[in-house]
Amino acid sequence: MYEAISLEQKFSLFSERFQPKVVARMNDYEFKIARAEGDFIWHSHPDTDETFLIIDGEMRIDFRDGSVSLKAGEMFVVPRGVEHKPFAASECRIMLIEPVGTVNTGDQPRGERTAPNGVEL
Repeated sequence: MYEAISLEQKFSLFSERFQPKVVARMNDYEFKIARAEGDFIWHSHPDTDETFLIIDGEMRIDFRDGSVSLKAGEMFVVPRGVEHKPFAASECRIMLIEPVGTVNTGDQPRGERTAPNGVEL
């Protein structure tokens, strides 16, 4: 059976922040959605780029040498190995596109901000 994926419906299934959920897979990539608010942690992904697509709200991604501000309908690809820290002043809904198994806290030790991997909605 063919069925469209409703991002609105998927977002209605959870409320926690910075805990990405898988909504689809394509080859070796996952499409994850997440709610973000406040500061995340400084981290990088040494082996992969990371795509942020803003579904609703606004987000800033800080880098050690600058930042990029994104609003709904915009996207940005953080190059592999580049240290970054997402920030949203108020709740922002995002989609992340990254290889299967990518840990949300990247190269940082696992801690309270590390989300379980592969959680599907």
